[in-house]
Amino acid sequence: MAKPTDAAWMARALQLARRGRYTTHPNPRVGCVLVKNRRVVGEGWHVRAGEPHAEVHALNMAQAAARGATAYVTLEPCSHHGRTGPCAVALIEAGVKRVVVAMQDPNPEVAGRGIAMLREAGIEVTVGLLEAEAQALNPGFISRMTRRRPFVRLKMAMSLDGRTAMQSGESQWITGPHARAEVQRLRASASAIMTGVDSIIFDNSRLTVRAAQLGLDEAEVIAERQPLRVVVDTQLRLPQAAACLREPGRTLVATVSGYDPERRAWLEAAGAEVLVLPTGDDGRVDLAALLRYLSEQELVNELLLETGATLAGAMLDAGLVDEMQLFVAPTLLGGEARPLFALPGLTRMAQQRPLEILDMRAVGRDWRITARPERRQE
Repeated sequence: MAKPTDAAWMARALQLARRGRYTTHPNPRVGCVLVKNRRVVGEGWHVRAGEPHAEVHALNMAQAAARGATAYVTLEPCSHHGRTGPCAVALIEAGVKRVVVAMQDPNPEVAGRGIAMLREAGIEVTVGLLEAEAQALNPGFISRMTRRRPFVRLKMAMSLDGRTAMQSGESQWITGPHARAEVQRLRASASAIMTGVDSIIFDNSRLTVRAAQLGLDEAEVIAERQPLRVVVDTQLRLPQAAACLREPGRTLVATVSGYDPERRAWLEAAGAEVLVLPTGDDGRVDLAALLRYLSEQELVNELLLETGATLAGAMLDAGLVDEMQLFVAPTLLGGEARPLFALPGLTRMAQQRPLEILDMRAVGRDWRITARPERRQE
């Protein structure tokens, strides 16, 4: 059973885990605090894959003081050998007397094994303290483990009248610098950024994290990794001169069979990786199949969708959007400008797509709305 002071120490562990927001991919963000005699004797967080986990960092800091301590961990200590040893074993060997776990490992193949290992060693284990907060730290890892697809976060910038670009496709810039810096943070926390080929043709987006738009500490961390770039391109129309092909990191172009072999050769020569997927009911790339591939082959936890109305509408219509980050600028673009979503076939109020607003706040001169689609009634 949790004690009154446990929540404060777990909150500290969650705070530590957030430090790995940009760097732990494809591993989860985890924090650990070791407490003995009401004093922190060790703490740590998982920094990046292949390096020691949070528990090991905390134990290294505590040394002998870990014996008899209580460990507060935001995710169930691992019980298997990977690139590092099992943390449950490390805690047992260090002699901790109690472990407080925020959430069980969502991987169905290992869930509960670390907890069982600790209990079999005679260690008192409490599970579920600040569980919702711990789950919010790792929506992508949870999604990949339980649904076999990434957590999809859709980012869009729009005018107050719900328009994303002029009729010509011109869209830079609707929002101000503060909102654009927030977008860079969203990109940096994602494993992959996905867009449609039309967005590349109109905007020539690089789909990269621009560290110069962020604070110094963040910039130094973010510079280590660029997210995978994914372009949905059914007919292989991506220009060879596209800026995203000249940026550091990888660009994956998702298409379907029946493509022009010469076009594929040109794109691969320009640096793209071409992925051939099944065709969906609409004759375009099967988006669910693409997400499964990204989850299983590329180990993508969180996918940031930055695209135009057509792909955004298709993803929403397929029930593949988990969260929306909508940046609203105090400006009007007019009725001829491009809409936020292409959702054909909505002719009655009963067909509307309700959203649940999770948060709304000012970002510079703009507003940021965090929402999620409500599940449809079957």
